[in-house]
Amino acid sequence: MVKILRTNSDNTDFINLVKLLDSYLKITDGEDHDFYNQFNNIDVLQNVVVFYVNHKPVGCGAFKEFNESSVEVKRMYVVEKYRNQGIAKKVLQELESWALEIGYKKCILETGKRQTEAVQFYNKCDYNVIPNYGQYVAMENSICFEKTL
Repeated sequence: MVKILRTNSDNTDFINLVKLLDSYLKITDGEDHDFYNQFNNIDVLQNVVVFYVNHKPVGCGAFKEFNESSVEVKRMYVVEKYRNQGIAKKVLQELESWALEIGYKKCILETGKRQTEAVQFYNKCDYNVIPNYGQYVAMENSICFEKTL
């Protein structure tokens, strides 16, 4: 049984999944982790999706407003055991649908070049590479994407 829940950052399952994500990123980001981590505060996230398999939380994602027409996708994660089963795609599609429903036209996001699975995933989901934005402009490890909804 699978379920997708729209919630916010107060959701305990989301908080616990983000802790797993942060542990993973601490390793993959290496010396850049502290820089990236400062932009990953979840208490500002009011649009959160948690994916459940047999009542167990196994994936998540969120978005926040970037500007009046775009949202920034944040905190995408799937528990390792559940990867390559289409869960991340379903989470991302739910975020995109939600953003569109409330009037946004684009999704943007940043990921690390060292996170090769994530880079491949966003390419497969029809996201296009854009110039690094905001705090990521000078970050060589960052790669930014956008998708028109």
